[in-house]
Amino acid sequence: MSAWPALLAGAIGLALSACSAPARILGSAPADLPLPAGVEVAFNHRADRHYISPISGERRNGDDLEHFMLETIERAESDIQVAVQELSLPKVAEALVRRQRQGVRVRVVLENTYSTPFSDQVPTGLSSHQLGRYRQLLALADSDRDGRLSISERDRGDALRILRQGRVPIIDDTADGSAGSGLMHHKFMVVDQRWVLTGSANFTASGIHGDPGASRTRGNVNHLLRFESKELAALFSQEFSRMWGDGPGGLADSRFGITKEQGGVQAVMVGPTRVEVLFAPHRRKDPNHGLALLDQRLAAARRRLDLSLFVFSAQELANRLGEQQQRGVAMRVLADPGFASRSFSEVLDLLGLSMPDRFCKLEQDNNPWKQPIQGVGTPRLARGDKLHHKFAVIDGRTVITGSFNWSPSAAHGNDETLLIVESSQLAGHFTREQDRMWQGAELGITARLQRKLERIHRTCGRGTPRPQASASQQP
Repeated sequence: MSAWPALLAGAIGLALSACSAPARILGSAPADLPLPAGVEVAFNHRADRHYISPISGERRNGDDLEHFMLETIERAESDIQVAVQELSLPKVAEALVRRQRQGVRVRVVLENTYSTPFSDQVPTGLSSHQLGRYRQLLALADSDRDGRLSISERDRGDALRILRQGRVPIIDDTADGSAGSGLMHHKFMVVDQRWVLTGSANFTASGIHGDPGASRTRGNVNHLLRFESKELAALFSQEFSRMWGDGPGGLADSRFGITKEQGGVQAVMVGPTRVEVLFAPHRRKDPNHGLALLDQRLAAARRRLDLSLFVFSAQELANRLGEQQQRGVAMRVLADPGFASRSFSEVLDLLGLSMPDRFCKLEQDNNPWKQPIQGVGTPRLARGDKLHHKFAVIDGRTVITGSFNWSPSAAHGNDETLLIVESSQLAGHFTREQDRMWQGAELGITARLQRKLERIHRTCGRGTPRPQASASQQP
């Protein structure tokens, strides 16, 4: 496949008054790629845009996804609904509080793991992951860099503390009286029942700009979409209402996880563009679940598939890709380097490999390809950053995206969004992002993966199958 040129002039803002008008922001050069009316997209690692990172203070590549969020919040006149796994950006919290004080109704739903102000936590007893997060948020809030938080730094640097003190109502996925869903993994905001902001990015510094205290990082590789559509906003608002119930302190009438009893995919038109949305999770026997929808769309590919995935652990989708490979469909598959070499990763199947887990067990239905392809790899990222996209481009005209990782957990346990957008114009933007990451990507069996395989095989040999299938536990 031919690659797009490395440097392309572009911008985020969209002139919605003209169908298929090119995106631009005030004072910028016109973009080279058009967008459909009512749709905007931003990528935080794109090579042809630059901004000053609020974390490092350095000029860096990419669209400023935090500014994209803030600009959406500022549009509000009556209502803001936020459902996101994690919110730790102080400026976003301040903007939500400010809009509430100006008379806008603001409500926030979070994952219970991330619903406590970090400055209220005690480092002792935290898991290694929680402790790492605590240190990053401490670095974000510690404006004088003395390693501890003053009262004013807590008040200005802890996003959830800002929301709490601003009396913004918040619930998490324990509000239904349970211990929580698999994960409240949504990443969306609805403003005035008119605009929907969604995509792969959490509302965090690490997810957008880079890890506080680690200047080498540039943030997990992410994107956000903004739609102007009352019809699409109504679907997202319904999902929010199911989770919200009557809010904090009321009845246990919130619905998360499998108790939401989700239906099938719903479709609306955003201007001339068909947009389908499916909210997860579904029971395993429900034919409407997200993996079944993905399987249908992959089966419909005729010429090419571009995949950029954080987690890929759904065996049925790997099998479908194998069938498409046999039919001659061209593929480029990029996966997060950290997840690609895990024992449950279907990237291994595409490479013709199998890897036992730490118990020397193989997945029961493991199916390494007999004819591996070279179009599988991992992008080069700064240490600490992740490839966090969850997108596919089918035949240059269909974009699949959302919060939905390609895993059984996403389909059957988590609160998730799966979006399908039929637009060759939008597909052009995602293809360009794939082109960017493809340049310099490590393809095939990397030296790092080979070393890991040799180490595991010395311990486990080729491994033994599990006696019964089990769902993977990744997000």
